[in-house]
Amino acid sequence: MAAAAAGTPVFLEVRTQLRSALLILGEPKEGGTPMDISITPSSLQVKTPADCTELRLPAEVRLVPSSCRGLQYVAGDGLHLRLQVWAESNAKLISMFNQSSQARECCTFYCQSCGEVVIRDRKLLRVLPLPSENWGALVGEWCCHPDPFANKPLHPQENDCFIGDSFFLVNLRSDLWQPRPELAPVETHCLSSENHFKLKPKANTKVICKRCKVMLGETMSSETTKFYMTEIIIQPSERNFPIIPRSQFVQSVIAQCLVELSTARSTFRFTIQGHDGKVYILLWLLNSDSLVIESLGSSRGITKFPLLEDILKADSSSAWNAVKVLYQPCVKSRNEKLSSAWESDISIHALTLPSATCLELLLILSRNNATLPPSLRYMNSFQGMRSTLTEICSRSLSFREAYLSISPHTLEQPRTIMHYSYNKVWSPQSQGPLPK
Repeated sequence: MAAAAAGTPVFLEVRTQLRSALLILGEPKEGGTPMDISITPSSLQVKTPADCTELRLPAEVRLVPSSCRGLQYVAGDGLHLRLQVWAESNAKLISMFNQSSQARECCTFYCQSCGEVVIRDRKLLRVLPLPSENWGALVGEWCCHPDPFANKPLHPQENDCFIGDSFFLVNLRSDLWQPRPELAPVETHCLSSENHFKLKPKANTKVICKRCKVMLGETMSSETTKFYMTEIIIQPSERNFPIIPRSQFVQSVIAQCLVELSTARSTFRFTIQGHDGKVYILLWLLNSDSLVIESLGSSRGITKFPLLEDILKADSSSAWNAVKVLYQPCVKSRNEKLSSAWESDISIHALTLPSATCLELLLILSRNNATLPPSLRYMNSFQGMRSTLTEICSRSLSFREAYLSISPHTLEQPRTIMHYSYNKVWSPQSQGPLPK
């Protein structure tokens, strides 16, 4: 990462597929401070009499300095301008489960929160995706004879791993001799054709980590356990447990789920619901080709989130691939009408996670939203929605915008410079385009 001196906050969003970039230079501390902007293909530098801020770009991204356009000043935000970029997209979304299955090697399952071993030295011979939740109904529509799969559960065998949208199923029969996570008593009955497993409502089926007491998943039968993707790390047995900040891991897993589901099912709206069935967040995926590069400058304007890792370090630069989403919280009876409308819409997909992880994701989204320039934090209306949802949104709601990190980037040294200098005195009344 490149070091940036304490100074002007800089935000750069690169759209790799569109080959365009939005650059926002935060408002200086004193309105009348002149600013010199130096742009090179591999970096940009902002100088004021009081400080200097420099951002260096990843190797696969190159700015086109001569393409600067749309320069304007936005009160409370600072300078906005757009540039053309040359970018190569290298954010390959490879599931951890596919990586484990390709080598056919022994894997160890860890609790992501504390590193406790959940399953040791498991050789997965078959890693298979589960069908969609309505697969049984489709079979009934297409078959001219009785459904051959009726009341037949999809149980993984001893060396199988079945992958769902936000979970995977494994068989723990061969692990009875090993230390296991705490499994609560469970009652089950026959499965319906529309879902993989059905449990009696009063059954306590939580799978709890013995060390940190975090919910890892749920028991589906005496042998089959469902683990949530946000709670487990799978590694080849010869590797050590990777230490990944919790918030970084959660948003990376969720981002990959959103991208994979939007590609496979052509759906871009999601409800995030807890294992208790309660909806916590409404998510709308806007794009998945963003590369975000920023320098936060002074820490005085940064909102602190004590329950999350302190990754918002002042006077530092960072770059990461990200997906851009709109979201609305649905906790404490908020947005009940919109939530009900989304739940009844068959084009909207539900992702189920542990309830604690849903709240954690909401906190991550709120933190990421708070670090954005003010003009990017909200979106007031949508085009192309159903008429009922359009009315609900336009009357009372502003969706919040946030980025979910997929993977970090390494930044490099700058090259030749094209220089711009602006000495206009800023004031709240001086909005609109600046003179060239």
